[in-house]
Amino acid sequence: MTYVLVDGENIDATLGSSILDGRPAPEQRPRWERVMDFARTTFAQPAKGLFFLNASNGHLPMSFVQALLALGYQPIPLSGGPGEKVVDIGIQRTLEALVGRDGDVLLASHDGDFLPQVDALLSGDRLVGLVAFREFVNSQYASFYERGLKVFDLEDDVRAFNVVLPRVRIIPLESFDPLRYL
Repeated sequence: MTYVLVDGENIDATLGSSILDGRPAPEQRPRWERVMDFARTTFAQPAKGLFFLNASNGHLPMSFVQALLALGYQPIPLSGGPGEKVVDIGIQRTLEALVGRDGDVLLASHDGDFLPQVDALLSGDRLVGLVAFREFVNSQYASFYERGLKVFDLEDDVRAFNVVLPRVRIIPLESFDPLRYL
């Protein structure tokens, strides 16, 4: 089994503030079903998607929750006190619980708050990956690459978008497509 843990707040915030410079339009949002398909294909096994939501305001975005359920994700709406990073804490606890279980892990986040938990997961023989915009991944994850941590770009590797995002990043020559820029 591959466990897909999605830090939707982090992905959405990075997309909005660092790439689009504003709130993403519906067509600019990730197609979350493609993340699950990518996990199944890349890790060659079934995947279980856990999508963490901040419900501290007492409300759930029911249309989004229903869409997640239809895509095969288990929404995990968490609430907490003021200033409590409920999504991060929920993901940290889940990553810690996975250390003692069989299964591979794919984490959708750029956040360095998960470094200790990812480090612990890499001590076994499981596959561990990050799905993110490569140029915004916390730089401290680089020390884990030689231990097997894989980083998959949400746009280029996962192909989670229906539109080309206005990103400026280093492009490996072998994957350079000049038509994208013409």
